[in-house]
Amino acid sequence: MDIYEYSELLKTLNIKIKNIKNIVKPDKIRERLKEIELMQQKPDFWNNTKNASKISQEKIQKEKLLDRYIQAQSSVQDAIEFFEIAKNENDQESLEMIFEDANSLDESIKALEITMMLSGEHDSNNAIISIHPGAGGTESQDWASMLYRMYLRWAERRGFNVEELDYQAGEEAGIKDVSFIIKGENAYGYLKVENGIHRLVRISPFDSNAKRHTSFSSVMVSPEIDDDIDIEIEDKDIRIDTYRASGAGGQHVNKTESAIRITHIPTNIVVQCQNDRSQHKNKATAMKMLKSRLFEYEQEKRQAKLDGVQKSDIGWGHQIRSYVLAPYQQIKDSRSNQTFSNVNAILDGDLDKLLESVLISQIL
Repeated sequence: MDIYEYSELLKTLNIKIKNIKNIVKPDKIRERLKEIELMQQKPDFWNNTKNASKISQEKIQKEKLLDRYIQAQSSVQDAIEFFEIAKNENDQESLEMIFEDANSLDESIKALEITMMLSGEHDSNNAIISIHPGAGGTESQDWASMLYRMYLRWAERRGFNVEELDYQAGEEAGIKDVSFIIKGENAYGYLKVENGIHRLVRISPFDSNAKRHTSFSSVMVSPEIDDDIDIEIEDKDIRIDTYRASGAGGQHVNKTESAIRITHIPTNIVVQCQNDRSQHKNKATAMKMLKSRLFEYEQEKRQAKLDGVQKSDIGWGHQIRSYVLAPYQQIKDSRSNQTFSNVNAILDGDLDKLLESVLISQIL
């Protein structure tokens, strides 16, 4: 790195810090922390344990975000001042030293951007994920199973736990539907950007003529939310069906109709659960899934209204990401507009850089 390149890097990082300041709003965080401190000093603060815990958690998150912002801002300002002094004095030794620190400085700003994007109300929650293949039969069902494996491998890499809620195998290969929870810190914060249509282009292993096929699957991600969240579900608005649990065997084999399917009639949202032998437990889990989906549905509706768009079908022109395996290998995300060539690694769960690029693109 030379003087010009480093100077340009500092300009870029300085602009980023200013953009981050506009979103973080450090003065408002300080005001909120003062409010919380006053609340915590009241003798009846811990009378409502649940609310007190929620406020205390908010305090911790805001303190972490403010500390990281202050550290990053200070690092950039110090780097700018040190660079100007070394440049004016033609101090080559100092210049080489700060050039060596350029990558770590860049990474610290990127870490702040990620922290900021994971500071939403429900970002720290577990993530409930449902994958549904689009039109195309076996080809799309196989693509859905590839996506399922990708998220399982991502969770495994991070040391997160996975709980399968519903699994409907395809007749020949792949899956018709799958729902599962990924449990870990900021699971929803990271995976919320996976909400949407995923497109695959490849030479189909199911086509004897070895032709290229395009397949689509939808991924729906919602936060696992508390039971007491203010979402009202009236009995008249839901239809509950029971059916016999099915699957690949083992824990899924059940001779009783313990599996539960709940349809929310006004929105046509359908959730299913069959991971327990108890119908009662499956119903409770399905209702929790429905609450989470309705929460996400309302969030999407509000955002769509702001963006002036409508909910799309699982098909052409609506994908958030394309995975091309033939004639070349490339993954492109339509939101960050970034491309990745490490296709096999990503499909094997190496998702962090891809997810972070989308998160960061949303604050620019």
